[in-house]
Amino acid sequence: MLAIDRTTLAQFLVEEGLSGEAPALVGLILDVAQACKTIAKLIAMGQLAGIHGYNGDINVQGETQARLDLLSNEAFLRATERTGHASALASEEMEEIHRLTNGRARGPFLLVFDPLDGSSNIDTNGTVGSIFSIVPYSGQGREPETLDFLCSGRDQVVAGYALYGPATMFVLTVGKGVHGFTLDPLLGDFVLTHPHLRVAPVTAEFAINASNRRFWEPPIHAYVNELLAGATGPRGKDYNMRWIAALVADCHRILLRGGIYLYPRDTKTPVRPGRLRLLYEGAPIAMIMDQAGGRCITGTENVLDLTATELHQRVPLIFGSREEVDRVEALHQEHTLKAIETPLFQRRGLFRD
Repeated sequence: MLAIDRTTLAQFLVEEGLSGEAPALVGLILDVAQACKTIAKLIAMGQLAGIHGYNGDINVQGETQARLDLLSNEAFLRATERTGHASALASEEMEEIHRLTNGRARGPFLLVFDPLDGSSNIDTNGTVGSIFSIVPYSGQGREPETLDFLCSGRDQVVAGYALYGPATMFVLTVGKGVHGFTLDPLLGDFVLTHPHLRVAPVTAEFAINASNRRFWEPPIHAYVNELLAGATGPRGKDYNMRWIAALVADCHRILLRGGIYLYPRDTKTPVRPGRLRLLYEGAPIAMIMDQAGGRCITGTENVLDLTATELHQRVPLIFGSREEVDRVEALHQEHTLKAIETPLFQRRGLFRD
């Protein structure tokens, strides 16, 4: 089938009824898609455009910024600054929120995004992506504030990501399932190629950074040990491990063929409750998983039920096929119950020999 016979992103949004209900929302989604097209072009140029490497700058997360991190962030700013579809933006690469003050009317939405997920893969020509989320803004008539962004995952009206791989994909949920669009380089537009994506409820694949094994908490140790035991272990089947070091890429693989992704809380940096950012990564991934029939938890809580208390708040993130996520949750509950039931001075207590 020719690309011209397919549904474009703009046509899809109209058919979903968004143009009549919230034209600014359609506009903002298309703004994000435009930013992702720009980033895709930059990535495709690679070192021909001199975009590899690092400037030596440190972002608010305490991480060294790659040149492409900054260029990707700028692509989002430029795509949204003049359209009037949003009131303010928040980015993983910016310490404070960015208010859109271009003289135009501000739109009734807020956009949060990670402009370039997996930047450690850039110089090796590996897979990277962008993640975004849109929430309503009810403060018309006043300046947007950081507090406006500190909402629950349930407040999201749109979540999605772009994947910059052999083909550029734009995956989206507007609360009516999850749909994937592929960038047609001839048309210069995203066309619907993967409608109604669903996470397989059962899987034999898992993704975790095993180099952190010595820092894992007991429930994660127990879970991974079950998987590694294979067909002769308690799960009765063999598992394969996958780890791309780009959240978007691992999420996309799970959407297409099932699996579970784990970036759990650990003791490597005890002051951090987790590694991934709630607003820019956790919440949008949780909405996508929920809409595709999967699950997303911290270990003990549904990520969609969390309300952010800080702009750059971090959380553990475990998501994917329901059967596996349910098992991880059960192990956390068992561990908590044992900790409560174990008296302090019994043989199995804190001070055992």
